[in-house]
Amino acid sequence: MTRSARARRIPVALLAVAVSTTLLAACGSSGDTTDAAKHADDSAASAGAARSAAGSAAGFPRSVAHAAGTAEIKAQPKRVVVLDSGELDDVTLLGITPLGAVSPHMKTEGGFPNYLKDRIKDTKDVGPMNEPNLELIASLKPDLILSSKVRHAKVYDKLNAIAPTVLAETTGFPWKENLALYAKALGKEAEAGKALADYEARAARLGEAIRAKNGGTEPTASVVRFVAGPTRLYQKQSFSGVVLKDVGLGRPASQDVDQSMLEVSAEQINQADADLVFVTVADDPTKTKQSEVQGTSVWQGLNAVRNNRVFNVPDETWMSGIGVQAAEAMLGDIAKAAGVDAPK
Repeated sequence: MTRSARARRIPVALLAVAVSTTLLAACGSSGDTTDAAKHADDSAASAGAARSAAGSAAGFPRSVAHAAGTAEIKAQPKRVVVLDSGELDDVTLLGITPLGAVSPHMKTEGGFPNYLKDRIKDTKDVGPMNEPNLELIASLKPDLILSSKVRHAKVYDKLNAIAPTVLAETTGFPWKENLALYAKALGKEAEAGKALADYEARAARLGEAIRAKNGGTEPTASVVRFVAGPTRLYQKQSFSGVVLKDVGLGRPASQDVDQSMLEVSAEQINQADADLVFVTVADDPTKTKQSEVQGTSVWQGLNAVRNNRVFNVPDETWMSGIGVQAAEAMLGDIAKAAGVDAPK
């Protein structure tokens, strides 16, 4: 809302109070003090609502510093395009259906994430992620575009020419900081803060339940991802690594490292062993080394395999989700694997 528009709204609120005050005087002269008090409360509430709306709109225009510069956002964005899966999780979390989005870059079957399907029924696919369709994005007339430098630094100037564009530095590990950045651009800082705090409290309660079930100790958790290439073990500086830390689970030595991931051969898969092993598949399984790795004596000799503690989980939440909603889904998977109820 422009300053001139806000200026017009404030007198309207004051006028409402003035009219109500006149009516109260009339009611008071007839001796009906109960009705007068009610009118006073209603008038105060109306004036408060008007001031609240004006205060909310007062946050715009605003400048948002980001990894590629500073975005000048004139009014609270309503028409938003997102160019990665973490941004898709974030904006839908905040109650916004994006006009356009891209599907996860390693989602073999294509399409948007299933766990968000009810929130993006009218969203257009503007991908592929590596080369988003700039003409289609422009045709949607967005007032904000969200992505990261690691994905779209090369086309930032073109995106920014379409609409104010806010880029995080990278994806994955800094997902909480990215949420805060995008929330600032959207004028939804309070909503984002509450959602993140609620998730963190739930993760902590889940950790407490798991430790209680295990006599006060924390089991270790390993994350294995099969892709078209070397098999990956995900470490502490990854999205899944942050969620496991929030729950309070330990990590095997190979993953208890401040890095994002470790690539291993079939002969090195013993480094994946832990009390709980979570497995995701990013591509068509026939294009990965999943069958080869899981058919080895090394894999079959893992304690988790022998104890039936290997759990297949969705790649779209554990890897591509990169947001509060995906993290919440992960908590459900972890609770089931650990044999405890997921906290409400």
